[in-house]
Amino acid sequence: MSSLKKISLLFAVLVLLVVACTQDDDGAIDISNSQDVYAGEGYFLAAELDSGSLIHLAGDTLYIGMDSIWSFSNCALKSVDLDSQRQDSILSMRPIIRYQTTVEDCASPMYRPDTVIKHYIDRNGLDGIAQINIYNSLDSLLDTILVRRGTFSRDTFKLYVDSLYDSIGALPLRTKGSPSLLKVLDSLTPRVYYWRSMKSTCKFRMDKCKKTVPDTLFPSAWAMDDTALVPLRLRCADSTLIYCKSAGWENDSSELGTVKKHLDTLWHTHLYYVEKIPECGSVNSFISSAYGTLREMNVVRQLYTPDESKDYCGPSTQKDMFWYDLSRGYMVPDSVSMDSLRSVWQKATVSAAKPKNRH
Repeated sequence: MSSLKKISLLFAVLVLLVVACTQDDDGAIDISNSQDVYAGEGYFLAAELDSGSLIHLAGDTLYIGMDSIWSFSNCALKSVDLDSQRQDSILSMRPIIRYQTTVEDCASPMYRPDTVIKHYIDRNGLDGIAQINIYNSLDSLLDTILVRRGTFSRDTFKLYVDSLYDSIGALPLRTKGSPSLLKVLDSLTPRVYYWRSMKSTCKFRMDKCKKTVPDTLFPSAWAMDDTALVPLRLRCADSTLIYCKSAGWENDSSELGTVKKHLDTLWHTHLYYVEKIPECGSVNSFISSAYGTLREMNVVRQLYTPDESKDYCGPSTQKDMFWYDLSRGYMVPDSVSMDSLRSVWQKATVSAAKPKNRH
């Protein structure tokens, strides 16, 4: 085939290709028609009532924080509706995410957005309600908040921890009045440590004494899994005189005594903050600084006082006393029987210390 014929054939093929690619339906293939509408219900991952506050007063605004909302796309979020159902003394809420697509473009979509709903329930609308729960579309309980009728008051004050609290023989011990501190002895754990004496010789002697006595330097801390080597030295019988420079001792581990026992006892104690509160009242928040003997402990406490119109105490109340475990850092729950602690508190020795600088 001549070169001219080959060029003519190639030109004909190119013309056919151009004609085939220049039809009226050029462009990307539509996934859906512009007239189609997508609508339905989405879901959300998490929700929180009133920013996690323990007690919600009837008549206050309730905030519902929602996180990780799925609504087809952020631009398709149509509304968030609240579905409420009442059962006995519990009000259950279910936010419903409604979405509907539009033809408008979303310039800056957000991935799994969050939102806060400000919801007001009239005080009369919460008559008989003691608790509000929030669920998702799968009936999973996400958060719970207690509903009470009353007022909050915040106080700051100081409690002095005297040296008697270091004495095991003085326990149980409490401060006078209310609020007060109560320290109790829970249990004892006997322990046995093993040790051997080790000869220690003075290399830089400054002997100013006529009579010497043996001096065993026991360690300040003992190890359960090791036999401690305890230096055995000589010192002046008169403690005001010097026998050897402090840096002049040399230990000889080749001269050891027999293995001996050192008996010890581990004391298990608890320190409680105790306060008499109004009947059916509760403490909404409690913050305390680090405590120690011969120093003051700062306390910031928010107290809930119920209305006189209360018809029941409900959960999270201690009848008329509030207990906080300072040793472990948590409020003593209602599930714990308080009768024994009350009895210990009433019979405990009362120290002279009392609250100071109450505001």
